[in-house]
Amino acid sequence: MNYLVHNIKYLRRKHHWTQQQLADELAVKRALIGSYEEGRATPKIPVLQRLAALLESTIDRLLDTPLETQQPQNKPLPRVLPIVVDQNNEELIPIVPVKASAGYLNGFADPEYVEALPRFYMPIPELSRTATYRVFQIRGDSMLPIAPDSYVFCEYISELNEMKEGQPYLLITKEEGLVYKRVFFKAGNRLLLKSDNAAYESYSIEMGQVLELWKAIGVLSFELPKPETSEAAHISAVLNEVKEEIRKLRKV
Repeated sequence: MNYLVHNIKYLRRKHHWTQQQLADELAVKRALIGSYEEGRATPKIPVLQRLAALLESTIDRLLDTPLETQQPQNKPLPRVLPIVVDQNNEELIPIVPVKASAGYLNGFADPEYVEALPRFYMPIPELSRTATYRVFQIRGDSMLPIAPDSYVFCEYISELNEMKEGQPYLLITKEEGLVYKRVFFKAGNRLLLKSDNAAYESYSIEMGQVLELWKAIGVLSFELPKPETSEAAHISAVLNEVKEEIRKLRKV
């Protein structure tokens, strides 16, 4: 079944856009948006591509998946998040190093445990003073090109429906503890967790398994870029020579 008609209308309203605003974003006439939503016209492939990118989805999902029925319920995760503040009442950012990740599953709801974690304050514009952040150190190569032992800066998400499909999140789950994956919605109140490293298989979990949810917003790594290999350097040199020859031929 083609769900495009329902999905366009649902996602437009979810983003609080008028038909004219969506038309402006897609560079089409407003009347066409009405035709799409009523099933009287079908977007051409370039418009579908822009639409999928704008709505943070894929063409396949827009066509084949009833997105409205797969969205998580608008309810908070079942707990109060403990935070740490300094003497000026500025919220500090706790760090969860790899060696503490196993204990975090048992202590994440304990204010004394969270307060005992290393913490710092970072007054930069990219971090809102109204949001709550935490830094998690991750190990393993499932999320390459993010290097193992990198520190991932995360913003706390209090409601499941705040998630954006296909974005990376750090989840605290009942069965696996701390996991860092890209999240996709599935039917039956389930989430599909996918690694960026194709060598790792995707898997799904029930939404009720999620104890804590953090949106990844940045990475701190102490692994510096490696120099080009001799083979890569040779290829680069050859390409530069070809470009130079083309430039000379154009002048002639």
